[in-house]
Amino acid sequence: MLRFYNTLTSQVEQFQPLDPRRVRVYTCGPTVYDFAHIGNFRSFVFQDILRRTLRARGYEVFQVMNITDVDDRTIENSTAAGMSLRDYTEKFARAFLQDMQLLSLEKPEKIVRATEHIDAMVALVQRLMEKGFAYRSDGSVYFRIAKFPTYGRLSKIDLSGIKTGARVDVQEYDKSDPRDFALWKAAKPGEPSWETPLGPGRPGWHIECSAMAMKYLGESFDIHTGGVDLVFPHHENEIAQSEAATGKLFVRLWLHCEHLLVEGERMAKSKGNFYTLRDLLARGHKPSAIRYLLASVPRRKQLNFTFDGLHQATQSVERLRNFRLRLRTEKFPGGTSAAVAKRIAEAGQAFDAALDDDLNTAEALAAVFDLLRDLNAAMDRGEFHQGDRAAVEQLLERYNGIFAVLAEDDYQKLAAVKDQMDVPVPVPVGADALSDAEVERLLGDRRQARARRDFARADEIRQELFDRGIIVEDTKDGVRWKRK
Repeated sequence: MLRFYNTLTSQVEQFQPLDPRRVRVYTCGPTVYDFAHIGNFRSFVFQDILRRTLRARGYEVFQVMNITDVDDRTIENSTAAGMSLRDYTEKFARAFLQDMQLLSLEKPEKIVRATEHIDAMVALVQRLMEKGFAYRSDGSVYFRIAKFPTYGRLSKIDLSGIKTGARVDVQEYDKSDPRDFALWKAAKPGEPSWETPLGPGRPGWHIECSAMAMKYLGESFDIHTGGVDLVFPHHENEIAQSEAATGKLFVRLWLHCEHLLVEGERMAKSKGNFYTLRDLLARGHKPSAIRYLLASVPRRKQLNFTFDGLHQATQSVERLRNFRLRLRTEKFPGGTSAAVAKRIAEAGQAFDAALDDDLNTAEALAAVFDLLRDLNAAMDRGEFHQGDRAAVEQLLERYNGIFAVLAEDDYQKLAAVKDQMDVPVPVPVGADALSDAEVERLLGDRRQARARRDFARADEIRQELFDRGIIVEDTKDGVRWKRK
């Protein structure tokens, strides 16, 4: 049975959704003031592994992800660029959706923009004011933390010494100093604003997620995900304003993903170690390898991103793909092997048990790679049989249903979006154009050239295929090919 570490209770708990068949999930999505970086995508890959695992366990998943397209940073950057807020944020929202596709992230059932839910936010603020949890000051509306006695239970922050009524308007503030926070910000000259019953202004960052989450998932739902950097103040404030308004538990299970480091240090532009997904793609790294690396460390452990680690991830993905190619193309003796069948079953059980244990991706990957080592050895000894293929294929499909790196489609995906990218992305010429049937046709031409001993032409075809992203291998069982 699935078990998760719940940030709210600081305990590992068996998962029991409110509805035994349907799981409702809210994911804090990107703030579209710039391109998302690999630290962001570490968290988004984790939530993708989560939703895939839930579905593999038989649940229907209804996931909502927000796009924050109005906050201090989006306003500041759009103003500096001389663009409307909508036009500025649209570029980065579109880029984020492209990046999701490149990393094989499943699209949530709802992706919602903050600017399209102002009415819901205003209604929630009004509800808090009616209940005495919020007050006006200088055209803005603030949440009164002192009136919510359980404030701090998610982040375990100590509220002793809090000064009632102390407050700030900005969102980037000292995270060790909890104070009344803005629900609605009064309009300022030159900033985008909305005319509402609260007066002209714009929403505070925290109210956005509460309003959108409850609009689509209800006043209480199962899972809220995000990075650990959001625990305080963002998620703490979400709990306070949501539960103050409804009197109900807001979220049952809070799942957070730890930070990503780069070469052992926090990522920062000032350090020169800040990378977006596009930066890595421009260096020639494959989306599948990046996804593999981001998924390889369990969510509650920091992931130390290194280029050596990315190279190893590339090799791991190739090892998986090469094994599947061998499995599908090599000729094995007829029948089945009881020992092989037992080993496959053990690996499948270990894979499932690792995911059930708070999505322990490292152990899940180890279960599969240990199996590959054993099966390659069995194939070498002639102990793997034709009848054993189906069980291995089924396990690889289960694996790929979670980790999504087996498809040899990296260059096809890149070719589909390269003209829309802000950086040049290396893609082999024609990699997106060669269908499987066209590859087979060229291989047929190569076989004919070899048959008439025209080895120069055969080598030309092999090189043409290589230049177009296809690797051809001549084996004792015949010719096999794969995409780069």
